[in-house]
Amino acid sequence: MKAWRKQRIVWERWTIVVDSGSLRVEEKLTRAFLALLARFLSGASVRWIDCQPDTCQRVYFANHTSHLDAIVLWSALPQQVRNMTRPVGAKDYWTAGPIRRYLSNRVFNALLIDRTEIKVHQSPVDVMIREISHRYSLIVFPEGGRSAGTEIGEFKSGLYYLCKKRPDLELIPVHIDNMNRILPRGEVLPVPLLTCISFGPPIWLEAGEPKAHFLRRAREAVRRLKEM
Repeated sequence: MKAWRKQRIVWERWTIVVDSGSLRVEEKLTRAFLALLARFLSGASVRWIDCQPDTCQRVYFANHTSHLDAIVLWSALPQQVRNMTRPVGAKDYWTAGPIRRYLSNRVFNALLIDRTEIKVHQSPVDVMIREISHRYSLIVFPEGGRSAGTEIGEFKSGLYYLCKKRPDLELIPVHIDNMNRILPRGEVLPVPLLTCISFGPPIWLEAGEPKAHFLRRAREAVRRLKEM
């Protein structure tokens, strides 16, 4: 009887280890599958212009025209870089339903911002700085929302204040082309078209640089990639 109980305990412990291990494998497989699926659906070609993939701490800032932008940009990064990069998204969107919640928390490791509880002492910038520490990179969309057309909207001030508090962060401009046609506004299913993701040379916030000047310069860095 004692021998049977001992075997049972060992078996239960082994089962727990296997389950937790399977969960980690499941997340890795889901990440790899979604990265491949995103690249397949978007037909994305990736260009690194005067810039190379690196695991150093960066902020990838891009134009925004589609709900798929964050996923497609994330999937364009090499796996080692992807594992250290967190897309920033709206909490109300990414927690609407079990599938989005699972993807944002367990697959993308997204940094979710609660837009209903933005306070002076708990700004989104402070949340980002606390969450990334000196380890993670970020994917952000400084327009603050999706643009209706191909024209890049004015950048919000969040990128400036993030750089002001963390001037050591390397800023990588990214232009995502054609995503507004792959998943048009209001549509649910993507249309299989080709897109191009261009990563540009890094920029930094210059000492004493005015906010308006920096935001124009950052926006121009993204826009210029479209013409290269």
